[in-house]
Amino acid sequence: MRTVQVGPLTVLPAAAALLAALVASPGLGDPALVAGAGVAVVTCLLVTRGVRRERLTRLGPADFVTLARAVLTAGVTALVVQSWSTPVARWLVVTLAAVALVTDLLDGRLARRRGETTRFGAVLDMETDAFLILVLSCYAVPLLGPWVLLIGLARYLLLVAGAAWPWLTAQTPPRRWAKVVAAVQGVVLTTVAADVLPRGLSAALTLAALLLLAESFGHQVLALRRQRREHPVPRSPLVRATLDAAALLLVWVALLVPRRPDQLSPTALVGIPLELLLFVALAVVLPTRPGRVLAVAGGVVLTAFLVVTGLDLGFYTSFDRPFNPLSDPGYVGSGLDLVHRSAGRQGQALALGGVALLVVATLAVCMWAMLRLRRSVHRAPRPWSRALVALALVWVGAGIGGAQVSGIPVASAPAASLVRSQVDEVGAELRDREVFDRALTHDPYALTPGADLLQGLRGKDVLLVFVESYGRVALDGSWFAPMVERTVATADQQLASLGFGARSGWLRSPTFGGISWLAHSTLQTGLWIDSQQRYDQVLSGDRFNISQAFGRAGWRTVSDIPSDDGAWEQGRRFYGFDRMYNSRDVGYRGPRFSYARIPDQYTLRAFAQNELDRPGRRPVMAEIDLVSSHTPWTPLPRMVPWSQIGDGSLYDGMQPTHTSFLHLLGGSDQQRDYARSIQYSLRSLVSFVRHAHDKNLVMVVLGDHQPNTNVSGTGVSHDVPISLIAHDPHVLRRISGWGWTPGLHPDSDGPVLRMDHFRDRFLTAFGSRPAGP
Repeated sequence: MRTVQVGPLTVLPAAAALLAALVASPGLGDPALVAGAGVAVVTCLLVTRGVRRERLTRLGPADFVTLARAVLTAGVTALVVQSWSTPVARWLVVTLAAVALVTDLLDGRLARRRGETTRFGAVLDMETDAFLILVLSCYAVPLLGPWVLLIGLARYLLLVAGAAWPWLTAQTPPRRWAKVVAAVQGVVLTTVAADVLPRGLSAALTLAALLLLAESFGHQVLALRRQRREHPVPRSPLVRATLDAAALLLVWVALLVPRRPDQLSPTALVGIPLELLLFVALAVVLPTRPGRVLAVAGGVVLTAFLVVTGLDLGFYTSFDRPFNPLSDPGYVGSGLDLVHRSAGRQGQALALGGVALLVVATLAVCMWAMLRLRRSVHRAPRPWSRALVALALVWVGAGIGGAQVSGIPVASAPAASLVRSQVDEVGAELRDREVFDRALTHDPYALTPGADLLQGLRGKDVLLVFVESYGRVALDGSWFAPMVERTVATADQQLASLGFGARSGWLRSPTFGGISWLAHSTLQTGLWIDSQQRYDQVLSGDRFNISQAFGRAGWRTVSDIPSDDGAWEQGRRFYGFDRMYNSRDVGYRGPRFSYARIPDQYTLRAFAQNELDRPGRRPVMAEIDLVSSHTPWTPLPRMVPWSQIGDGSLYDGMQPTHTSFLHLLGGSDQQRDYARSIQYSLRSLVSFVRHAHDKNLVMVVLGDHQPNTNVSGTGVSHDVPISLIAHDPHVLRRISGWGWTPGLHPDSDGPVLRMDHFRDRFLTAFGSRPAGP
């Protein structure tokens, strides 16, 4: 009869009791509960398997102490996962971790005193400690940064390396210093998690612990290497051939990964990379030591190639263009700010940690593949030479004949092509600086006096309203366009009932998927600003822009940018705004809705109160940014009665503060969320017009760019809708020759105007006369 060891099963009810207590107070969400329960179930299964493998008849008291630590680790895991979405009491995490560390002092001593030390108990103790340290390092990331994950991942990186080099999984004699180092990691991470020390001191202690851990693992690897040399373990020919084939396949695929998302298909891998042929040729002729140097250098180069290829894929996905090595590194701060605003500090830390881990893992895999491939070639040079000659002949023949498979050339040189394209990109950027400098010097309106500007809008309140990510895809050519079209049709009816009319057309935006400030500056200055370099050039000068035109003509000029958290120096110096509102000075006391600090409806209500409702005021010109439709487009606020908006406290509890970080990476619901966010922004605009009671109101409402390719797809235009809304029919008659469509929905086949041409056309239509040629 088969006996059942009930000892491991005690983990489940103990963990269930602990998690139930945590659910009651402080409260756990579903992801946290699943994570904690998962740790408990996996522990039970692994312990049961270990007991059967070691043929143990029972668990000793020391084993039960270790299982208690595993239960506490499940609780810590649940709390850490919960902290990624909502604040968790720090003292509770630290208390559970500290109790778990205390049990680590008891189980080994108890086993030795009772003479019950077993290999199973030692492994259970080590793996439980390793997982607790991993969880604590995740919790410390928001405090110190993603580098702390190196402590938690060290054990698991060694296990992954053991899959490639089995000698790393062998047993070594016990080393007391290694146990001390492991205990230090837990104590240091728990102290850091308590957040009672200055951050600098916490970082120094953690770095010291990491160095101790590196020394301990280095000592173990060197010991295993010596042990391997003394007692080599032969590897079967099948395993060797499988690893050689895997290394060759990895290098081949890595070199042929396309740089554009629309080219990702199996046919992209049919080419023969010239760089691989050159590496194999050198590996055949070089001796052992230079060959290893070649393989290491090749691994570094292959990693760099994959990083740049990944950047190209990411930039094509987000911005419909390749990565620019000269100006795009400056967007790192903006990207981190986006993740922080959308997914919180924990999400930002996870993003940084994930990127760092991905780069390190890529480097490790590339180094292994190149070293393995060199060794395989060096071990059997004759068959590799024959294969090399055959592939080289095919490459030359395919290159001469221009052979392709589904548009992909068979004879390829992907790394050389990437280097050439990056060099060309840098060269083009440097040449463009001179071209753009010349364009900056020509401006027919720069010297026009205020009396000759915007005569057709005198006495009007003019709002330039950018609706974030409002692109053609919202109204045309997508499955979700009918959702937005219904909202637009309703908005047309509501505006008409208020006596307002609209004309709409299309603009061609200089950007795609993001980097909105390029579109804003293009529209304002009448210059095509499609790169950060051009943006920096124009803002460092004194280019005449639409805001300056209104200010020179007597309007009070205002900017209202709810995504800004502080002063905007260029707003006053370059655009000349008299007043600039941001998220901190409009009285908002409600929650953050992902990236959007303030809901659009509140932004417009606050603007009306602060500017339009002021007695005895001048006409106002304002640039207002509506950002509720900014990626990741969820969570969204609901429309609320205008009179109940107050200080925004009404929004409390309406949605969680942050969206899931994983939502930023894409998903099947993103398109629906995007459409709903555009609907919300448009409804907010109509609500504003209804409650502003301003018959002198004129609004230019437009999108800044299309949403990223996760929503819009690949190969789409850069078009965005633009509408002129006014109560005075004379305003609309001034653009009757533009070919725009009545209402808020432009005709699908209507004319498309480049965004940089709008400024001069707008100034001319409303009675501005250029002062120069």
